[in-house]
Amino acid sequence: MRYDTRVIDVNQLIALPLVALALSVLLHSLALKVFPTMNLLDFPERYGLRRKRKPYPTGILTVCAFLVLFLCIQKLLAEPWSMQHKGLMVGIALLGLACFTDDRVSLSSRSRLFVQVVCALIIFGTGTRIFSLTNPLETLTGIERIQLDTFVLRSPLLSDPSLIGAAFTVLWLGLTINALNWFDGIPGQVSVLALIGFLTIGFLSLSQRVNQPELAMISFVLAGLAAGGLLFDFPPSKVIMGDSGAMFYGLMLGVLTMYAGGKVATAFLVLGVPLIDFGIVIARRLAKGTPIMRGGAENEHLHHRLLKKGWKERHIIALTAMLGTTFGLSALFLTTVQKFLAAVVLLGIMLLLSRYSRDT
Repeated sequence: MRYDTRVIDVNQLIALPLVALALSVLLHSLALKVFPTMNLLDFPERYGLRRKRKPYPTGILTVCAFLVLFLCIQKLLAEPWSMQHKGLMVGIALLGLACFTDDRVSLSSRSRLFVQVVCALIIFGTGTRIFSLTNPLETLTGIERIQLDTFVLRSPLLSDPSLIGAAFTVLWLGLTINALNWFDGIPGQVSVLALIGFLTIGFLSLSQRVNQPELAMISFVLAGLAAGGLLFDFPPSKVIMGDSGAMFYGLMLGVLTMYAGGKVATAFLVLGVPLIDFGIVIARRLAKGTPIMRGGAENEHLHHRLLKKGWKERHIIALTAMLGTTFGLSALFLTTVQKFLAAVVLLGIMLLLSRYSRDT
């Protein structure tokens, strides 16, 4: 999605994210009182925990709040409703409904994966696409860009979609959705990463390279929602966001990088910790013959392993926030090749952390 590059009033750029923050705080405050009366509470006994049940899943509040605020943004900017807008709204609503259901009654992994693929195809089919990616190895290959708009299916209704583009969209959104969801093992961790990611994309959207102030507003609104939830989600948490929140944040981070012109390298640097951890866990499951989409041992993820090493939850969140902020901010100023090298450095750091945290 490419927005017009007209100038947005600075007051609007500041006011609406503050409204999002206040709305998020209000909704979470209400959840503390209303969710228990509706028996919308988590299930600590499933995990052998002895504590009081907490409001769950409060992530659905963030989903609903964003849908309302997105309508307000379009009205405020007098943006015409396009197929992209409609597709995004439908995709968010479908994923939110499925995640809320899963949080309450536990859907099968196949059902969750099916919904994610359908959401990605809806978003792609209604016009949200990346037509090419900058090749970080241009000096070695001589190829400046990797084209994704190949093997086109002639369909005026769907704006001539390409098979490669559709496959990339499904894989990319599936990666961001599940990486953040799998990394939701410590309260507050996903909220912190989402906040950093949305702020990074927002500032990137204001740069001359992207110049999409409307996209910046959407990113900052999401940052406001994440910040409001973080006040209740940070250890010791008062609420549990559930898959409803984690997958929504993952979806939106993936979608916004597509809106920003395919800033996949930037997203990888911001979300490198959960994305690389996601890859390491998958590699371990494949090596053991364990189904990829089925949860395994409690020591699979980096945060679980660090907890067993004696780290405190807040220290682990601080580590992931430091890495996300450092590499995310660097992405605002690096060239494509430099981003590739930074990603290699981050991969090395994650492998060292994985080795350090392994069982002895």
